Amino acid sequence: MKTCILSTLNSAALSLALVAGTVSIAVAQTDALRDDNPNNWPMYNRSFDSSRYSPLKEITKDNVKNLHVAWIHQPGAILQGLLETPLVIDGVIYSIASYDRVFALNAATGEEIWHYFPKLDDVANEIFFAPYSRGVAVAHGRVYIGTIDGRAIALDQKTGKELWQTKLTDPRKCAGCNFTSPPTVAGNLLTYGPTGGDIGDQGKIYGLDAATGKLVWAFETLRDDPKSWGGDSRRTGGGGAWMTGAYDPKTDTVLYGTSNPAPDFDWGGARPGDNLYTSGVVALDPKTGKPKWHFQEVPHDDWDFDGAAGEFLFVEKDGKRSIVHSNKGGYVYVYDAESGALQNAWPLADNITWLDGVDPKTGELKNRKAPKFGEKSYACPWIVGAKSWNTGSYSPDTGLWYQNVMEVCNIVEMDKSAPESIPLSALWFGGTPTAANPPGGPAYGHLDARDPLTGQRKWQIRTGMPMMGSLLTTASGLLFAGDLKGWAHAYDAKTGEELWKFNLGSGTRGGPVTYAVNGKQYIIFPSGLGSAAISLVAQIWPELTEYPAGAALVAFTLN
Repeated sequence: MKTCILSTLNSAALSLALVAGTVSIAVAQTDALRDDNPNNWPMYNRSFDSSRYSPLKEITKDNVKNLHVAWIHQPGAILQGLLETPLVIDGVIYSIASYDRVFALNAATGEEIWHYFPKLDDVANEIFFAPYSRGVAVAHGRVYIGTIDGRAIALDQKTGKELWQTKLTDPRKCAGCNFTSPPTVAGNLLTYGPTGGDIGDQGKIYGLDAATGKLVWAFETLRDDPKSWGGDSRRTGGGGAWMTGAYDPKTDTVLYGTSNPAPDFDWGGARPGDNLYTSGVVALDPKTGKPKWHFQEVPHDDWDFDGAAGEFLFVEKDGKRSIVHSNKGGYVYVYDAESGALQNAWPLADNITWLDGVDPKTGELKNRKAPKFGEKSYACPWIVGAKSWNTGSYSPDTGLWYQNVMEVCNIVEMDKSAPESIPLSALWFGGTPTAANPPGGPAYGHLDARDPLTGQRKWQIRTGMPMMGSLLTTASGLLFAGDLKGWAHAYDAKTGEELWKFNLGSGTRGGPVTYAVNGKQYIIFPSGLGSAAISLVAQIWPELTEYPAGAALVAFTLN
């Protein structure tokens, strides 16, 4: 793959300010986490409802064509790109790059205020899920991260000075489990979900005291029940919860999508039982870690269709409050926000062959078609999912949920292997998946606008190669997206008409955000290809291997 002039291990970050003059920004302390300031992007999905919707309106359908680059920040490490969704609070950007490099930046100019480069254990260079990170969390005057060598760390929000660190996992002893996503702030508690699912580990979710880093509880994502885990399969059953969770302050509940069981493909008897709580949803009491409710979307998952990749969108309609969650298997599930009762299940992908359908009332999987040992098994969607971990966006103005979808299948050939035989740099799939076209034509992607509760589609854009970045909507009726080729796009959220595009230089896997400083609105795109899925995407779109590598935050504004 091509690389830019920066070394992947450059010791210094570069900022290029393309605005006249310098805007001084004082770092303010963030106390309790709030989502009511329209100028900020204070958490991973911006708000507690996880909508990735901003009420800002300065950039409109009429003037978006006049966007130009305001500044560029380069973190100095480009291996695995830049996968984050940056946070912006009171004029300061909190950003994280590969090798867990953390930056506080002036949001008007991109100038560095402070940085923190952790000293990582050498295991970070040996494990599979590294060196990328998807974001940070900010609250209580601290910046919180999870590291690729298994630690939770808190930094002083004003200075970047390390305040505490807690070792939660030992990657050498847990098949490489670590942290690649930000923790979830739930009042005075933090929750962390480690990587898992594709490795022979016992997955957990951790609850920490946000002030001290003290471990308060650990929830086992592999239920201690011989009916769920036959023999000694639970010992290396995978699970975990590798994406950030969601906190619902109205019910004081933390929600996580859980990872798939290991090995991914069961050749027969590898993990007898339904494998609770994997490939589903768990709702936890943040103070105790005890489950309030759970729903297993794919019992005994045979395809790697885990629930960790899906966000938790909260939608209120007709006096009813619902949670919308998707998994990699191509279905979207709608739950009652209070009880977790299933309200609906609808197909997101056009090509789904691994089953005949999901009962929308019970969630029962109809006529599953599990892969068989000794055969080449064809299934749609593929192991990367109908959607990957990138997050959609919901606009309350249009009532539509926007989501990137992949129409790709795979052929799986299973093989028996022991978890102890798998090196830290590899995954315990229990087979080899090879990307394949869907029935009737070549693989493709599409950007959809749908009713999140019913799945009714209003419009669709076919994209050829799928887009795999998160999305952003604004109160001015705009939808922003980035593609793998390196283009940033702005669309009319009502119609899907493209209104603007700009070449970022490298593809987008992270999430664009918007914010305002001194009354001026900005849009930021994290540019830089990376993640574990990219090598699989290149199986069917080999031109991806020739796309430029990179890592940069690119900020846009008007005038």
